[in-house]
Amino acid sequence: MTLGSRAGYFSGELHPHLPVTENQSEPQSFESALTELESLVLRLESSELSLEESLRLFERGVELTRQCQGALRDAEQRVEQLIVGADGERIEPFEPGEPGS
Repeated sequence: MTLGSRAGYFSGELHPHLPVTENQSEPQSFESALTELESLVLRLESSELSLEESLRLFERGVELTRQCQGALRDAEQRVEQLIVGADGERIEPFEPGEPGS
């Protein structure tokens, strides 16, 4: 999913002006991290922020991006484990229209 792919992203429905505190803890889920990241992007793109505030938001955005990337890597590894059979052979994905399907 890209940042702009959510319906409410550019309309401001994701509360782009929520305060971000310096000691804010990491979000509990990928979805909440992505939502916060989207809000930060909106604030950085549409607001008149001081240089210091912009840098603080950017730093938080980098943290959130790394968290999201880690969560996606973990999910990819889990999927990879699920599609490898017990004998170590990779299970081929089902393709509609193949003979015998």
